[in-house]
Amino acid sequence: MTRRIAFPLLFALALALGACGSQPKTKTYPIQGEVKALNAGAKSATIAAGDIAGWMDAMTMDYPVKPDAEFQKLHVGDRIEGKLVVQDDKYYVTEVRVVK
Repeated sequence: MTRRIAFPLLFALALALGACGSQPKTKTYPIQGEVKALNAGAKSATIAAGDIAGWMDAMTMDYPVKPDAEFQKLHVGDRIEGKLVVQDDKYYVTEVRVVK
């Protein structure tokens, strides 16, 4: 009887511990750059960003912008600062501020 109880308990514990290790790790980085294009349907901006220390060298690429209110602030040609949120292989820009 003890074996019939112990095995399911150990199995459930192993699953719980495995789930703890698979939580996505979120990192944030400051981002600065120039908006080169906007895609309203995808709510993304093509940004020519400078180096993002600890994540990527300077490059122009598409970044999703969240939430929608942040996307609405952007216009092609704007110089921006914001926060880049990276979670595993997903990322987005938020807390956007247009700078002069």
